[in-house]
Amino acid sequence: MKNLIIALLSCFTILSICREKSNPGSDISAKPEYSEQLSSTTTNLQSQIKIIPIEHATAILEWGDITIYIDPVGGAEAFKNQKQPDLILITDVHGDHLSVETLEGLNTSNAKIMVPQAVADKIPSKFTPQIDVLNNGDLKERFGITVEAIPMYNLREEAKSFHEKGRGNGYVLNLGRKRYYFSGDTEDIPEMRVLKNIDKAFICMNLPYTMTEKSAASAVLEFKPQEVYPYHYRGRPDVSDVNKFKELVNEGNPEIIVIQLDWYPNEDY
Repeated sequence: MKNLIIALLSCFTILSICREKSNPGSDISAKPEYSEQLSSTTTNLQSQIKIIPIEHATAILEWGDITIYIDPVGGAEAFKNQKQPDLILITDVHGDHLSVETLEGLNTSNAKIMVPQAVADKIPSKFTPQIDVLNNGDLKERFGITVEAIPMYNLREEAKSFHEKGRGNGYVLNLGRKRYYFSGDTEDIPEMRVLKNIDKAFICMNLPYTMTEKSAASAVLEFKPQEVYPYHYRGRPDVSDVNKFKELVNEGNPEIIVIQLDWYPNEDY
């Protein structure tokens, strides 16, 4: 009897292990709600993510051996000391976000390029095999990174022609256990305000094209990222007051860390 009990226990243990190994995990093929936190399928849980500001809306993220370019503009010269991209995200058709000249000057031979349809329509056909078109609300996984396309658009009547709803994308990047949000050109839209579990948020603020420091701070205080990086704050003719933005955020929630990087290395602000 003792041997029978031991044998039965062994069989139960083996069956339990098999069930654990056969669990396929989360299905990320479905479209998420904007408030939903996704579980990345990557097994590469690198904790170190390097942020490299280039200028204005252009940035590079290095996540382990994966390099991500956000809105690469400025010509190849702006990236001469950087790693070549594995993933490129472009938010909109305007020249401070999309530069075909820059794409053609970079080594993008191994890169995937994620864009909204309006941007895809302006990129030469030779890039078509590399392009993933994401509409607002879509998501796509590449290199173990799940990218969510978030709407970006203007709310003010006098500004609605700058950024029409549905044309451009903001993006949430799920990098291992971290969620990074790039707003693109937008105002404090409802889709931003309901974001959840954002670790680092890159928020625009420049008139007349996007929003004021007050509107940006109001949205940040609602979706509560752990850290926020003001970027894309040069307007016409004025430059937004990022110190005022920081004060507004920290008056409302001192636990949100506001980090100022040098987004205008060739300017005195």
